[in-house]
Formats: sequence, structure tokens, C-alpha cells
Amino acid sequence: MAEAETDLSPYKEQLLRKRGEILAAGGATKPLQASTEMNTRQGDLADQASGNNEVHIQLKLKQTDAKILQAIEEALFRMEKGTYGVCRDCGEPIAPARLNAIPWTRVCITCKEKQSA
Repeated sequence: MAEAETDLSPYKEQLLRKRGEILAAGGATKPLQASTEMNTRQGDLADQASGNNEVHIQLKLKQTDAKILQAIEEALFRMEKGTYGVCRDCGEPIAPARLNAIPWTRVCITCKEKQSA
């Protein structure tokens, strides 16, 4: 079992690094609120629309980060449980290249392509 843990260490490091990046970037809520308040008071309609789009994009990014953060936590849990690197849908091993690209993934590329189709 110790050998399997050693094999997972690069993935675990990637997961922890990405989690740290997301958590470090998470403190941007005050500038977002300030820009929202400013957009309702100043500028013409085009300026306000542009500002609203910016706020919308920032909110979408925060939602995406929250989803990735949850997936990272689940991946770390799967490591502890011994099911990391196994596709949730088909039960086959997930290719190392896919895990290197997206270490928090739950499914192999074949199952992901089926979902997207």
C-alpha cells in the first residue's frame, strides 16, 4: 500500500497547490462589492452594462473555483479511501496523462466524452 501512496504524491501535491491558489484568491469579495455599488451610481448605460458584465464574470469565476475546490476535496478523500484514479462511471483506471492535466477528475476521458456528447 505504501507504494501506491508514493505514486499518488505528485497528484496530491498538485491538488494541494491548486487548493491553496483558490483559497488565496478567494479574498476578493470586497472589491467585487465596491465595483457593484459604483456601477449603479456612475456612468452612462454602456458603462453600467460593462460594469455589470464584469461583476457577472467575476461571480462565474468564483462559482467555478468553488466547484473545483469541492472536486479537489473529493479527490483527496478518494486518495484516503483508496479509490483515487478510478473512473466513477465505468470503474476503469483513469489515464495518468488525464490525472496530470486534471488531478481532481472523477471520470476517464471516454466517459467524459460520452457525457459531453
